[in-house]
Amino acid sequence: MTPTSTALVRLARATCLAAVAALALSGCSAMMAQNPSTALKPVNAIAMGGDDRVMLAGHDVVAYWTLGHHAVGLPQFSSVYEGVTFRFASAEHKAMFDRDPKKYLPQYGGFCADGIVYGIPWGGDADTWRIDGGRLFIFGGAGSKAAFELDVKGNTVLADRYWADEVAGSNSFVQRTKRLIFRVPHYKSGEELARAVAAAKAKAP
Repeated sequence: MTPTSTALVRLARATCLAAVAALALSGCSAMMAQNPSTALKPVNAIAMGGDDRVMLAGHDVVAYWTLGHHAVGLPQFSSVYEGVTFRFASAEHKAMFDRDPKKYLPQYGGFCADGIVYGIPWGGDADTWRIDGGRLFIFGGAGSKAAFELDVKGNTVLADRYWADEVAGSNSFVQRTKRLIFRVPHYKSGEELARAVAAAKAKAP
């Protein structure tokens, strides 16, 4: 490694550490909510209604399977699993979750599945989702879902790999910052993905 490249690596690392420090100072409560000290870390959760970390801003993870759409859960129908609070639209949904919580957990901690393809735990909107192969995937919007669906099989393989190798058990803020600076080899910008989605739609019958 040349002196110039060594200096560039050091600069990049310093930039990364500075960004992590800034995030830590500006979003302490968000960081705490997303990073329980349990096997579910990290999770797409927020502090709300007196609960430290509520999955998917309180949306019912069972409703996707039983109702076929997203539904807002209620505080009176809540369960805590691995340090994370799950809310449900009914007592029946709560009971179903309590019997087999792993069946209903969204993949990749409820973060946008398309983001995890790039090793980035970020986003995840309860109203944008798909069930595939007995697994619930959450996305950060219609554009992210469409990008993921360009190659469901290939993107699932990538997301599974990055989740297992890098994201699971890590701090969401640190991992996010790292992969926004040190991008994966197959990284595509939002603009590039939008063009690919548009091209695919144009070719569709």
